[in-house]
Amino acid sequence: MTKPPKPKPLLQDVDKPVRSRPSKPRNPAQPNLLLDPMPDRVDPCLALLKPKPPKGRQWAFEVKWDGYRLSVHVEPTGIRILTRGGHDWTHRFPAIQQAALWLPVGSAILYGEAVVLDEKGRSDFGLLQQSLGGRGGKKMSSDAIFMAFDLLYFDGHDLRKSELDVRRHLLEDLVPAGEQGDIRLSEQIEADGDQLLASACEHGLEGIIAKRRDAPYRSGRLGDWVKVKCIQSDSFVVVGYERSTVARAGIGRLLLAARKGNELVYVGGVGTGFNERSAAALREQMDKLIINKPAVDTGRKRNAVFVRPELVAEIEYRAWTHDGKLRHASYKGLREAADRLAVYELDAIR
Repeated sequence: MTKPPKPKPLLQDVDKPVRSRPSKPRNPAQPNLLLDPMPDRVDPCLALLKPKPPKGRQWAFEVKWDGYRLSVHVEPTGIRILTRGGHDWTHRFPAIQQAALWLPVGSAILYGEAVVLDEKGRSDFGLLQQSLGGRGGKKMSSDAIFMAFDLLYFDGHDLRKSELDVRRHLLEDLVPAGEQGDIRLSEQIEADGDQLLASACEHGLEGIIAKRRDAPYRSGRLGDWVKVKCIQSDSFVVVGYERSTVARAGIGRLLLAARKGNELVYVGGVGTGFNERSAAALREQMDKLIINKPAVDTGRKRNAVFVRPELVAEIEYRAWTHDGKLRHASYKGLREAADRLAVYELDAIR
């Protein structure tokens, strides 16, 4: 019987390893790895509003955060923090910027929400606005933290075509669950959607988000992400106000509009939710925008003052009337012009 050949030793002498020889010299102009170019900006994936959570194991659930959607770009030249509309707000979130510098990654795009938490750990849009100096303010927020919920680019690789589960796996390595720094993980919660929604509402949260585990990252409102709210809260364009001699800052009721295609449609008004400070700031903003003719048809209004449709207000409401008006609406605050993409679209659910 022929003996098998004696295996070649891994070490030639004592510590000298066997090395293969390159078949030809490497062209120094050719990169070692094929890398994807880093996107300068990514249009947001938007959640589709639904009345109930979806069913099935293909859906992953998270808490819905009430703040400003941001993307944090970790680049070789430094950190950039962009709003959903593409405005550079790096200077307004210095704590988040510093935390991004410490991330153990060479290049990345993290997607998430800048929030300010109240004493019970709930995100509060009003507190976030105050920390930034109100709409049009120039303050830097030292209170805002970044809740990361997606990873779109990672060390030279574009992850947008990868499934959510793959992106989340890499994100959780980068931002481990349970960390309490200025960049935190928005954790996925293993639970039945209906039970999770009930718990979220019981604890005073805004609602929940459901995301398809097998879906790539697609910009737009395509149904891969679904939002279900405890109390409806959306952004509407301010088109005017009704005067009052008894209300704060003389604002009896704000007149609001939503988008429908390329047009604005009147959706009613809101007369609650103001305090002295917010009403005065709002009146100051509106008085700079007064116009003679309304930008949308609001019907006959007594003592109405109309303004250019440039201000966007965040409004809580309970439901819609049969003729398309908001019911039990309450004012929460003004959104930044940089976040104008957030304006409610009637076609989103109708």
